[in-house]
Amino acid sequence: MARPVLLPANGRAALLVWLVCGSAVAATVQVEVSDAEGRPLPDAVVFLESPEARKLVKPLADAEIVQEGRQFVPSVLVVPTGTAVMFPNRDKVRHHVYSFSPAKKFELKLYAGTPSNPVLFDQQGVVTLGCNIHDRMVGWVIVVDTPYFGRSASGTGKLQIDNVPPGRYTLRTWHSRLPVGAAALEQALVVPATGASQAAVRVTGLQP
Repeated sequence: MARPVLLPANGRAALLVWLVCGSAVAATVQVEVSDAEGRPLPDAVVFLESPEARKLVKPLADAEIVQEGRQFVPSVLVVPTGTAVMFPNRDKVRHHVYSFSPAKKFELKLYAGTPSNPVLFDQQGVVTLGCNIHDRMVGWVIVVDTPYFGRSASGTGKLQIDNVPPGRYTLRTWHSRLPVGAAALEQALVVPATGASQAAVRVTGLQP
C-alpha cells in the first residue's frame, strides 16, 4: 500500500495558496472604441462571448428602465439572458411601452405607475423599445449570453471588463447609432491567464 506523502508546513501552505488562487485565475480586458474617423465613441456596448461564458450567465436582480421626462432611463440597458426588467412610469402622463423586436416582442398597454409583472428577456439580441403615445421615446435592451460586458465611457471611449477567465472569445460591439437591425460587430480575442488583454474597435456605418 502506498504511503501518504506529508509536506512540510511551508509546502502545505504553498499548495493551499496554489489551489485557492489557481482555481480563480482571471484577467482584465481593456477595450477602446472609436468611430470611423478615429474619435472616441461613448456608450458602445461591448461583450465577450464563448461557450464557457454562456454557462456562467446569471440574471440580474432589480433591473429596470424608468419612464421619466418622456424618456427611457437609461436609454440603453445591458442584461444577461433570463433577466426580468421592470418598467416603472414616473411621469404624470401614461405610457404604452412595446417592442416588435425578434429577440422579445411584448406590450405594456397604456398605464401609470409600475406594472405588477416585469418583462422577462429570455433570448439574446437587441430589443428596441418604443411608446405608442410618444413617438420620440426610444430605448434599447441588449440581452447577452455572457457575464462579461460593459459600456464605453464618455470622452475616452474606453472600458474595462474584469475577472475574465483565460480563453478564446468573440468580442462583440453594438451602438445605438448603428442602423436598425444591424448585428453587433465582432472580432476574435484571446485572453491570457494573467495581466491585461487589450483590444481596439472601430465602429463604422453610424447614423447621425
